[in-house]
Amino acid sequence: MPRAQCIVCRENKLLMTQNREGDATWWCLPGGGVESGETPAEAALRELHEECCVTGRIARQTSHLVYSPTDETFTYLVDIGDQVPRLGSDPEFAHDNQALVDVCWLALNEIPERDRAFIWAAGLLGVPAFWAEVEGWGNTISYPGMD
Repeated sequence: MPRAQCIVCRENKLLMTQNREGDATWWCLPGGGVESGETPAEAALRELHEECCVTGRIARQTSHLVYSPTDETFTYLVDIGDQVPRLGSDPEFAHDNQALVDVCWLALNEIPERDRAFIWAAGLLGVPAFWAEVEGWGNTISYPGMD
């Protein structure tokens, strides 16, 4: 089933959802599966409403990734105005051991490297504020675990 997700930005922070399965937790963009009869854009906005209790307007698509013939992700830059997100629910998790546990605004340096990698793939460089931040990083080579 394809996945659709939203990049929502405010003051150089991203709206992120935290998920838990057993002892593992991770941060991701609000999103989930595209249901039968809906477009990926409709799914992204539905998932944003379910998980973060806000309504959005799509500004544009930032990426469409195909990992395999049965695994693809659509990502959209979404505007929510001045709405205040709060923790909603995720019906997709009602039948398994996974749970939505938090919703918050995070700066890039507050997101674990592993989780941040997926955000870059989703088209974060297409968002001007984050492109400007990356340009300021310079040419130093770094990698998790390097000293």
